[in-house]
Amino acid sequence: MSSSLKIVYPICCGIDVHKTFVVAVIALTNENKVTQYYRRRFSTYTHQLIELKKWLEYYSCFEVCMESTGKYWIPIYNILEDECNICLAHPKYVKAIRGKKTDKKDAQWIADIFKHDLVAGSFIPPLKIRQLRDLFRYRMKLTGFQTGEKNRYQNCLTWSNIQIASVASDVFGKSAQKIIQSILDNPDEKPKIEELVHKSMLKKVDELELATDGHFTKEQADKIRVIKAHFDALTLCKDNLDQLIVELGQEFESQRKLVQTVPGFQNPMTTLRLLSEIGVDMTQFPTVGQFCSWCGVVPANNESAGKKFSTRISKGGKYLKPLLIEVVLGLAKSEKHPEIRNKYLQIKKRRGSKKARMAIAHRLLVAIYFVLRDNREYDASLYQAATKPKEMTLEQAINFAQSHGFSVA
Repeated sequence: MSSSLKIVYPICCGIDVHKTFVVAVIALTNENKVTQYYRRRFSTYTHQLIELKKWLEYYSCFEVCMESTGKYWIPIYNILEDECNICLAHPKYVKAIRGKKTDKKDAQWIADIFKHDLVAGSFIPPLKIRQLRDLFRYRMKLTGFQTGEKNRYQNCLTWSNIQIASVASDVFGKSAQKIIQSILDNPDEKPKIEELVHKSMLKKVDELELATDGHFTKEQADKIRVIKAHFDALTLCKDNLDQLIVELGQEFESQRKLVQTVPGFQNPMTTLRLLSEIGVDMTQFPTVGQFCSWCGVVPANNESAGKKFSTRISKGGKYLKPLLIEVVLGLAKSEKHPEIRNKYLQIKKRRGSKKARMAIAHRLLVAIYFVLRDNREYDASLYQAATKPKEMTLEQAINFAQSHGFSVA
């Protein structure tokens, strides 16, 4: 590393993280810009990580940089978080020179580039937000498992030619489940539809009788019972998880109420899911542009020799963007917020639905950023004022018409 570069952190540490051990190198730079290195290897057992913490304190080293290797960095981060300022870097930003890689050299390379402040650190929210994020991501997994079991359940019905899904809107609704359970309990008898369905479905009795004129084989009947039992177990687990999320989210009640004023985020669980991904402290992002870039909803820069290449959005925010798209699609169908819906339809007409969704998601994030940063509620009038249609003078209107081939008398 060139000695002409400014040394920002005269005492710092680079940590190369692995599954079973870490290699730490402390770089001590004196007034003459001469650096001494102290190396040690620690296992990833807790008592060894505490030793690492004491070792750093011995050298008064409180600036630490490490790469985000899988999930292995998390326990190290948790132990050092209280005492050290940790820069967690993406591996591509701290990758050592090819052909000169060893564990010791990797750790020293991280320390060298970090002491010159050449490492872009990742945004790591506080512990409570990280825990909330972990619960919500697990909730998404459970929802995916539920969807899979619903599809398998429907496959069993199709196999047996029980076409309740063609009549009832949800085969997991009360009426549909009573009918299916009656068929399973008494396979040789026709179900008494009138006694099983809700009064709102009495007009569909004749159609339901035709739809249930099928037959479960023993194997399909056993399979559908197992599927239903698994689905019910998943539902119970999800309900318990929701309770944990609500209890943990009480700490962010004030921020949740602020974000609920933004269109599309009236549901408390939707709002908490958003906060679990972006955090509540917007001062972590110097500008709203950097915030939206971190969320992955703005085009990337890709230019060389005066040529601009792909400007697709980045791959960041893979858990956040699906949530935003769900909210945008809901707003596009509703007329409660015309300032959002009209802009969506306007962009969709020119650029297509995909770009319109992402554009509105970007606008919502901008609103959320300022709501949290300034601690104030969403104001639709400001949005409407910013998107007020432009007015033309008479001369401009004549020029516009002539430019499009019209003759003006």
